[in-house]
Amino acid sequence: MRKGTLRIGLIGAGMRSKEHIKNIFRLGERITGLCDVSETALNSSCQLILSMGGQLPPVYGGYPEAYEEMLQKEEFDVVIVSVTWDLLVPITLATMRAGVPYVGIEASSINSLNDCWDLVDECEKNHCQLMILENVCYRQDILSVLNMTRAGLFGELLHCRCGYEHDLREIKFGDTEKLQSWRLQHSIDRNGDLYPTHGIGPVASFLDINYGNRFVSLVSMSTQSRGLKKHIVKKGGENHPYADVEFKCGDIVTTMIKCANGQTVIVTHDTNSPRPYSLGFRVQGTNGLWYNDGDLIYIEGKSEFNNWEKSEDLILQYTHPLWKSLQEVAKEAGHGGSDLIMMYDFLQSIRNNTATPFDVYDAVTWMSISPLSEMSIASGSIPVEFPDFTRGKWINRNSGFALLSFRPGFSDSKLSFPSG
Repeated sequence: MRKGTLRIGLIGAGMRSKEHIKNIFRLGERITGLCDVSETALNSSCQLILSMGGQLPPVYGGYPEAYEEMLQKEEFDVVIVSVTWDLLVPITLATMRAGVPYVGIEASSINSLNDCWDLVDECEKNHCQLMILENVCYRQDILSVLNMTRAGLFGELLHCRCGYEHDLREIKFGDTEKLQSWRLQHSIDRNGDLYPTHGIGPVASFLDINYGNRFVSLVSMSTQSRGLKKHIVKKGGENHPYADVEFKCGDIVTTMIKCANGQTVIVTHDTNSPRPYSLGFRVQGTNGLWYNDGDLIYIEGKSEFNNWEKSEDLILQYTHPLWKSLQEVAKEAGHGGSDLIMMYDFLQSIRNNTATPFDVYDAVTWMSISPLSEMSIASGSIPVEFPDFTRGKWINRNSGFALLSFRPGFSDSKLSFPSG
């Protein structure tokens, strides 16, 4: 076990990085390197570090190659990469090549299967650990439902649903004068599920994907694209420079996935239409099902016949020990506390020198849905095969996610944070 505080570097100083900074300090760790191309973002993050009682780390910024200088000059136990989608893969590859043993990457879209294979190959070549920081996997209800599936409450799993249903029109366009151009450009250039990991990450854990099961193939289809143009014309008028742009991404993209063990999954991407936020989780087995929207559950022989019941009591009954131990510390953390719990679990794997809760094979399997869905849609919604990024190892691999035996020294009654 590593003693003392970890040496943590951050590449990217934007919104997500600021949440990481808060949780790193809440957990008693420190930042030993900070990098961003934006001086404004760096200054803001430095002020946050000082406000939390931390010492300012070496700061690198103001030019695109700043991260390369930081990786060359500083030594890290872990580097967390929180950058725009197009920069994620090249910067992550450079971080691994620099000899950093653990790398965390923000949930992201990915542009191609070649990018996926590059991450796998570089990770294997450099014997490093890469974890996708998918916070939804650490939500209290998700971990409780994972416990339910492992306890057999739903019987043998048959089918899951999930997605990313989030009205992002204001985020993409803002006041129409300050467009979030990097994100908007993907909707202009690509027609597919651009952001699958929030939904598919938890579903993959329910179905043991890459651990005795795998995604075999998918079929995707999209609706026409209407929402973004309607929004920009409403906000900026018919003469706005984006009013005549052709947005390729359909307003709703539906993907159906077949698993090696027989299960099916439906994934929905819906970010350009007016709607309340939902990830649309549904977990269904031979004994019953859980439905996230409405927090509903039905268990044959336990629920009143043909009637839903609220899942709140079972969510609490199956609360995962990570939540039992960390919920007080996590009260102020983002996404209902799941950001801190995720960071704790990630940093514990580094401190204990063990595999990360999710690894590079999980990351690329989830993210590959983006290019695969594009391929299917572009070819008339034909089935497309999933690559086996594990190269056959999925058959005998054992998952360590949310298993307490995987975290040496973990106690669900008392937590110890590093000092010195």
